[in-house]
Amino acid sequence: MTFEEIFALVKERKEKMPEGKSTTELFKKGSHGIGKKLVEEAAESWQAARFEGQDALSLELSQVLYYVACMMAENKLELKDVYAKL
Repeated sequence: MTFEEIFALVKERKEKMPEGKSTTELFKKGSHGIGKKLVEEAAESWQAARFEGQDALSLELSQVLYYVACMMAENKLELKDVYAKL
């Protein structure tokens, strides 16, 4: 799955807020809740890189990307907005 596909999925979940999805519960918490998850996964990524190896790091970084997409959707950013800053 590409980041573009992740972002499309997250935007759809933000729009539809399907019951029973953890992403729906996260969006109910707003930027604060999403930010907490983003920071948590970033810290876990660092720990995985330092102590756990590439497989664990890949998993943690995939979660960072997911929560980045959630933060973008929550704040109505588009890919072009972020890509323009790269």
